[in-house]
Amino acid sequence: MEIRDLTLRSFRNYGEISLEFDPGVNLLVGDNAQGKTNLLEAIAYLGSGRAFRTQKTAELIRLGDPFADLEGKVYSQEREQTLRWVLFSGQKPRQLYRNGVKKRTAADISGVLQTVLFCPEDLMVLKTGASARRRLADTALCQLRPNYESALSEYQKIIDQKSRILKDQQENPGLLELLPDYNTRLCQVGAILISYRARFFEGLAREAKEYHSHFSGGAEDFCLSYKTVSTVKDPFAPVKDLEQDLLSHLESHSRAELSSCQCLTGPHKDDFDVTLSGMSLKAFGSQGQTRTAAISLKLAQRKLMADQSGEIPVLLLDDVLSELDPGRQDFVLNQITEGQVFITCCEPGRFTKLGKTVTIKNGVMYYV
Repeated sequence: MEIRDLTLRSFRNYGEISLEFDPGVNLLVGDNAQGKTNLLEAIAYLGSGRAFRTQKTAELIRLGDPFADLEGKVYSQEREQTLRWVLFSGQKPRQLYRNGVKKRTAADISGVLQTVLFCPEDLMVLKTGASARRRLADTALCQLRPNYESALSEYQKIIDQKSRILKDQQENPGLLELLPDYNTRLCQVGAILISYRARFFEGLAREAKEYHSHFSGGAEDFCLSYKTVSTVKDPFAPVKDLEQDLLSHLESHSRAELSSCQCLTGPHKDDFDVTLSGMSLKAFGSQGQTRTAAISLKLAQRKLMADQSGEIPVLLLDDVLSELDPGRQDFVLNQITEGQVFITCCEPGRFTKLGKTVTIKNGVMYYV
């Protein structure tokens, strides 16, 4: 799997550019705030319809312009394909095209261009709040399973609507009559999310354990455990059973939700924990251990996606190497001998032997 060329119009700080890429390593060099990360964001968006730094489409469009246009030629699924997104600054919905044919949702391009992004913030994902760890899983699963993305989108809409009912209950008590229907659908969709997540984390734990063992020289035993609502004793159970587990949990929290005017329980609170030789990494891990485990997770994600799709996802390394010591740099670089890779860095000449080098300055490209 590779992206062969990319054309951007009014995306972030880019006016209009057209680029061709190497099938191996592409090194993007330039000072801060020149557009290196914007380019990685464009590549990731092209294949997923998701931006990793914002949820607001307007922020992806160059200031003052009415729309942005992203178009790329991709080789995957044993053929060359084109993907195109047109984004609008107003209320007009974005437009998606695959091979020149208009499509409805990102699910219609699932698997065409899969990417794995690794940025400096990910190095400490195991020390931060649960939302960052959920985002890691959601980003991967949305690329792997189109049905998961649909369920996740519906679940979020239901949560938003239920939250509004709980907040407005005093002004409009009649809204509470709608809660049972919302809770039923919430449990139905939430059970689907849990089922997908359980299987994803099982595979991620297996692959990350192998990477971490190699990374640490076998000195530490890596273990990942998925945490969802307490009434779910077996996340691998049939979806119908998971629905009942979730409903039981919701019913036991109904009074608390009414009192707090908040949605207190459900898969939107899911998390996972990593232990090294039985010790919680979040509570006791050193910075070095945390970074090593995070690298293992990202490489495991790429391996898992490659195994399931039959193609190696494009790897996006956003200034992550400069955050690592030489030993960890070498480990990461030794893992990118296959597939297409994009690496951003601020230091010219540091990794220039890796592959094709592009210097970026104020949104303009200079090939080396």
